[in-house]
Amino acid sequence: MKKFIETIKNIFSIEELRTRILNTIGFLIIFRIGSFVVLPGIDPSQLTGASGIFGLLDTLLGGAFSNASIFALGIMPYISASIVLQLMTVAVPYFQKLQKEGDSGRKKINQLTRFLTIGICFAQGFSYVSAAIDPAAVINNTFFWKISSVLIITSGTIFCMWLGEKITDKGIGNGISMLIMIGIISRFPGSIAAEVISRGLSEALILILEFVALFFVVLVTVALVQAVRRVPVQYAKQVVGNKVYGGQRQYIPLKVNASGVMPIIFAQSIMFLPAMLAGLWREQSDFANYIGTTFSDFTSWQYNLTFAIMIIVFTFFYTAITINPTQIADDMKRNGGFVPGVKPGKQTADFLDNILSRITLPGSLFLAIIAILPAFAMIAGVNQTFAQFYGGTSLLIMVGVILDTLQQIESYLLMRHYEGMMKSGRVKGRTQAA
Repeated sequence: MKKFIETIKNIFSIEELRTRILNTIGFLIIFRIGSFVVLPGIDPSQLTGASGIFGLLDTLLGGAFSNASIFALGIMPYISASIVLQLMTVAVPYFQKLQKEGDSGRKKINQLTRFLTIGICFAQGFSYVSAAIDPAAVINNTFFWKISSVLIITSGTIFCMWLGEKITDKGIGNGISMLIMIGIISRFPGSIAAEVISRGLSEALILILEFVALFFVVLVTVALVQAVRRVPVQYAKQVVGNKVYGGQRQYIPLKVNASGVMPIIFAQSIMFLPAMLAGLWREQSDFANYIGTTFSDFTSWQYNLTFAIMIIVFTFFYTAITINPTQIADDMKRNGGFVPGVKPGKQTADFLDNILSRITLPGSLFLAIIAILPAFAMIAGVNQTFAQFYGGTSLLIMVGVILDTLQQIESYLLMRHYEGMMKSGRVKGRTQAA
């Protein structure tokens, strides 16, 4: 406890770090306040809680979805737009060219992502006000009300996007991930209370077993996020004047889950679309009704199979666009480094690519298993709101973002020659460069 207090004092003694932490808290408070600002023309007393897939979305948005707030869609349209643009950078030559243009190309891609976010907001916003809000809660359900509500929801998403960028620039941690994480954490105490009340004293043993199971699931998730395959790199000795440089052995830390939480965020944002879009034609089409019913139930095998496959695909995709074995091999060759037993250049790139393929497959499978664990928890009798923390998007985002934030805080402490946050070892975030 003494070391913990001393670490907190060290954190707030660094002016830049203190300012960033306070900025982050301020931006997050603004985001949480906006989650309770209800759309004009809505009677809050008539709103009903979200269930099924919408209940999961409501957890990610910290209750903004069920509150019919101005932040009802949160940052999800921006994530969907990012997915589309990242897919285009692989398939479309124009976007491949933009990606290779460096900073100017990235700015152009970011600008296109924002424009696409507005378009997605209009589509999802209209679906939301037409199908997701209980008609009994709407005071005057006119076409003008729907259009004005869509415009307000779109403005709310753009404001959330701005908050995320400000947290990244002036705060600590990744802003987009922080907004999602704070929404999840805000629901955690209530979900625990609901589970305790539903179990009662008569089922205290079952409740204890549920918390023990949750503890081990968290341990496995942390192990998955931090697992690393270290590739040895030997640097040749160089004599400069009277001094000898190099000659030491270092390691390239290739993470088993190099893509972090992004695949599950991407997959989850897409999994919301079938249920929301099917709600528009549910009364006119039996097929739309089937799709809406199936993909609104995240315990159905169709939903979980599709979700798991998408996570595996996105894990390989995101790993491929974030880690470039050819560039790593070229940098090693330029600096006089080589993998023992492997020739520099193309053979080193192929060697690293093979290792990535071998560790990404089990990493993606474990990620998919953790993602669908809440469905099994619900089948076992756990309350829906509490079951969502037994894995899935909620747990992975919380673990990944918290580890990433702790790593950034520790880097500030070590730069100022303070002792790190852990007595043994370093905090491994998901942003370590390969």
